[in-house]
Amino acid sequence: MEPHHTSTVECKDESILVSLRPGPNAERLNPMPARAENEALLGRLAAMPEFLAERFASLAAGEATRRGPDDTFSPVEQCWHLADLEREGFGVRIQRLLRETDPFLADFDGARIAQERQYRARSLSEGLRAFQAVRAANLALLRSVGSDEWARSGTQEGVGRVSLSDLPRLMADHDASHRAEIEAWARARDPL
Repeated sequence: MEPHHTSTVECKDESILVSLRPGPNAERLNPMPARAENEALLGRLAAMPEFLAERFASLAAGEATRRGPDDTFSPVEQCWHLADLEREGFGVRIQRLLRETDPFLADFDGARIAQERQYRARSLSEGLRAFQAVRAANLALLRSVGSDEWARSGTQEGVGRVSLSDLPRLMADHDASHRAEIEAWARARDPL
């Protein structure tokens, strides 16, 4: 599978389904993003914690745990899911791709983890801070990557071959799916 050309990321209920399909003229791996493209992508990733804070920081506790349309994650679940995936999924993948030769990268079972860690019983503000901190650390690491390191690759469980250059795109796709869920949650909360 080619994870960097066409991707669909669906986050519904407490499950994450990632379907990655190559375009018709897909290359095997994208060895290095263009510098301007990469900086723009990293800039979009840097904006996600602010997006969450703008949408959720002033919510009352009852609103923070209210699930979204089609039983999607509540605001507090959104924040903790993003924080844990950023740390234990994307962060670990970035580090292992930089340190190891052709690592096998385990899947992150978002549904299982959300249930086990009881996200809805957690603090929204702590979830926001946790995501902000781990996203900043990952972006600092990605910004330090040398041009020869972007092609480092491994195999991600359930996805196939991925290179380090694919991870910012996968992160952005995942952010986009959560932005859509959050916007749907906001529309349902305040339909006018």
